[in-house]
Amino acid sequence: YTKDHPDNGLARYLPALRKVDGTDSHEGLDPGFTKAWKAEAEKPAFRKAQNNARDRIYFDPAVRLAKLDGLGTLGQFIYYDAMVLHGPGTGPRGFYGLREAALKEANTPAQGGKEKAYLDIFLDIRRAAMKEEKSHRDTTRVDTAQREFLYDGNLDLKTPLTWKVYGETFRVPKS
Repeated sequence: YTKDHPDNGLARYLPALRKVDGTDSHEGLDPGFTKAWKAEAEKPAFRKAQNNARDRIYFDPAVRLAKLDGLGTLGQFIYYDAMVLHGPGTGPRGFYGLREAALKEANTPAQGGKEKAYLDIFLDIRRAAMKEEKSHRDTTRVDTAQREFLYDGNLDLKTPLTWKVYGETFRVPKS
């Protein structure tokens, strides 16, 4: 984004962002970064850059791999959510690490396994990884949404959908 828009309000924060990447530090970002982010977020070009990054880093790889694994819509959603929350890492708590751990316990549908059984194992492994991280210990996104759809057999996420996450109820009406 900065290459295409060098005068953007976030460009001056890039050196500080690189320094604090992977840490809890705000050094070099306060005050002003949040205000600059909000201002930039109003610009269509910035939102487009964010959407492109989301698709390139998270959505497209998750959906592509889910389809290769023989998973339907729910499996694609589960993979995408895991990719976003855990990141595309290969370590034990990264998306690819979680998938590798699941593959040691169950076959994907593409390998001749049952989709429901494989996703159940994947969610078990994912939930355990979430419990190990302070910032992700609340597993309701898995327990009261993804797992409920799985146990209901709604592998295609057919509407209507109702789920609860973090104490709030959401509904998608029948289309």
